[in-house]
Amino acid sequence: MTTDGAFTYNGGRVDPGETQNIRYGISETYLGDPVRIPVTIINGEREGPTVFLTAAAHGDELNGIEVVREVAFEWDLSDLAGTLVCMPVLNVPAFLAQERYLPIYDRDLNRSFPGHEDSTSAKRMAYRIFQNFIEPCDLGLDFHTSTRGRTNMLHVRADMKNKRVARLARAFGSNVIIDGEGPEGTLRGEATDAGVPTITIEMGEAHRFQRRLIDDALAGVESVFAEYSLRDASLVRWPGWRTVITDNQEKTWIRADVGGIVDMHYEVGSLVHIGDRICTITNPFKDDNTTVKAPFTGVLVGVLENPVVYPGNPLCHLVELDEKTLGVVEQQQSPARHTHV
Repeated sequence: MTTDGAFTYNGGRVDPGETQNIRYGISETYLGDPVRIPVTIINGEREGPTVFLTAAAHGDELNGIEVVREVAFEWDLSDLAGTLVCMPVLNVPAFLAQERYLPIYDRDLNRSFPGHEDSTSAKRMAYRIFQNFIEPCDLGLDFHTSTRGRTNMLHVRADMKNKRVARLARAFGSNVIIDGEGPEGTLRGEATDAGVPTITIEMGEAHRFQRRLIDDALAGVESVFAEYSLRDASLVRWPGWRTVITDNQEKTWIRADVGGIVDMHYEVGSLVHIGDRICTITNPFKDDNTTVKAPFTGVLVGVLENPVVYPGNPLCHLVELDEKTLGVVEQQQSPARHTHV
């Protein structure tokens, strides 16, 4: 931001009270045509923080696209105190191909930040995004889904050792926060290192819009806006219960030891107790069943959607709950949400 409150990027300027929809060039195709990402910049008339909202860093992760678009185009932002930088589709080449990674050499854009202007195609794209629209901000929300064949409950991933990140993560108001810095090259990790506290929001599955999760995420965005006083008429929300999963708590992706067809007995977000039968793996004749039991008590943050597995394939992501949180969740989830007794 400039001293007069304008948001500037290489090639443009958005003054207070203005909104711009731009298609910003970050690369070129084999034919020399521009690869451009859609960016909406809304600069409020009142002073406040500059916040970026990003989605589809992986091209098949669609839920976050609708979250970012609804904030930018359906919310009344006439009282906005600050600036919003909305990027609903970061990875345009992968989005067009409906693939997770960049079609160019199958590179992961979300392992390429902060990028470099003289490096690989992915890092050049990341560099232009980062320099123009990420680094000038004060905080950021990066929306993701699970990969294809799996689904996630809505939860936040954040470096809770960083006080500024922890404030942002708690403001979003999810039940589960998984603590960690994130792998090298991720948008949230590199933005945070650059002084822009950023969290990842995981929600649902790839290749679809899931309205309930989109609405929950929008409520989280509104809660963040309340925490940082971007809007007047909103409140910071309390989700009813919250657990922060740290290195001191158990968390694991439970994997199949045999191949077969999976009958999942619990939904994503369900509470399971130690020894509960999470799923059963069978052969086509159903005469050789392998039961998979919960190794500890916790919540299923992620579960398999595609019901076929090889040995070693992930079945579910289980995170442990502390005793206090466990009691609250047991009350809210009684009777347990499962499909088989």
